[in-house]
Amino acid sequence: MDVGDVGVSGDELPPWQDGAVDLGAWFVTRRDRPLELEIGSGKGTFLVRHAAELPEVNLIGVEYARAYWRHAADRCRRHGLDNVKLVHTEAELFVRHYVPENAMRRVHIYFPDPWPKTRHHKRRLIKEPFLRLLHQKMEPEATLRIVTDHDDYHDWILAAITRVVDLFEALPWHNAEGAEGDELVGTNYERKFRRRSKDFHAVALRRR
Repeated sequence: MDVGDVGVSGDELPPWQDGAVDLGAWFVTRRDRPLELEIGSGKGTFLVRHAAELPEVNLIGVEYARAYWRHAADRCRRHGLDNVKLVHTEAELFVRHYVPENAMRRVHIYFPDPWPKTRHHKRRLIKEPFLRLLHQKMEPEATLRIVTDHDDYHDWILAAITRVVDLFEALPWHNAEGAEGDELVGTNYERKFRRRSKDFHAVALRRR
């Protein structure tokens, strides 16, 4: 499968000790556009719709599963979306070592792995240290959007948010660009879970 120049392998990233990269340079003719980040892009359903709705924005999707990364990157390439890059690497590593400070105007985290077993909770992405890290990487007034179908993880997320109220304030939720009907964001997971009549928890925060 050819992902063209849409997909960025973790092997292509410079050594993390070299510090943040010029993410705008990845987009050539669009380098000065606002940047958004999606963590856990899956097969790219959200990115394809969101990028088409917002051609004035550059979007970076991070996906750890290689098969999904390749599928999503090829999908964006076939749609001719020159405002998207798909990165195959671990999300926290990418955010910590490669994203410059004050770089992102919006961060999307939709249906992250809930790691439901208690002994695996330490693997959950959304926790206080990661929220503080995101704060450093987001522009002032930038927004963070999180959706989960997992009740316990939602409670965990809310508890983490209470520990960073100095950094973020809650916002009303507005459905994402490109979402259809009563969808919140329009990901593959959301559509699958809707068929099972699952409930969704959506959180929107603004960087102070």
